Amino acid sequence: MDFADDNAIAARLEKATTEISGLETQFDVFRFLKRLTEDRRMKAFMVMARPTEFSSELSACTLITNWPTDLLNQYDRKELLPHSPVFRQLRQSTRPFHFDARTAGEHGALFESFGMRHGLWFPVHGSFGALGAIAFSGETPPRPLDLVELCWISIAVYDQLQKIERRDTPARELLTEREVACLVWTSAGKTSAEIAEILGLSEHTVNHYLNRATRKLDAVNRAQAVAKAMRLNILK
Repeated sequence: MDFADDNAIAARLEKATTEISGLETQFDVFRFLKRLTEDRRMKAFMVMARPTEFSSELSACTLITNWPTDLLNQYDRKELLPHSPVFRQLRQSTRPFHFDARTAGEHGALFESFGMRHGLWFPVHGSFGALGAIAFSGETPPRPLDLVELCWISIAVYDQLQKIERRDTPARELLTEREVACLVWTSAGKTSAEIAEILGLSEHTVNHYLNRATRKLDAVNRAQAVAKAMRLNILK
């Protein structure tokens, strides 16, 4: 690689960074990533909150993606997340890595069936502390240059997405202390009955707090509410 190549890479990254800084909505981010994926001759992308050891559904951790809906449904129906080598790697290291479906057993077979044999995964975090990951998948092995450029772009995209969410979501100010406490214990894998005993409340009251927090966070279920609260750095 010569200086001309270096200058071309620097120019592309500067252009991408400027464009990312101007993205105003989640849909803007979606369109940017879709175009980026197509330009790199890849098939799919995903932006997600990094799963914890208590996470059970991939769909609840997903922020923006063009993965096939049937792939996500099968993944959660087979309960693959707790045993996933990809998400174990994300919890154990901050290094980007390449996923080859041929080496991943049942997980890999599912991805291969959707033409996503290879994947690049980038652990990321936003300027407000939320942990996440961005993945790009396709049928062909990635080039070393893709690893470098997409890592830089993934960091910028996740940071911008977190800024958009904090601007658009007043949940931090709206959630009460009790609602946050119930979400914290839910993230630790506790049931409503167990939370009620811990906090000295009735199970009905705990369910009320959790349902209300879920609505405020514009989530579809408790698992997604916990994931969104983590992204927004509401849960410490």
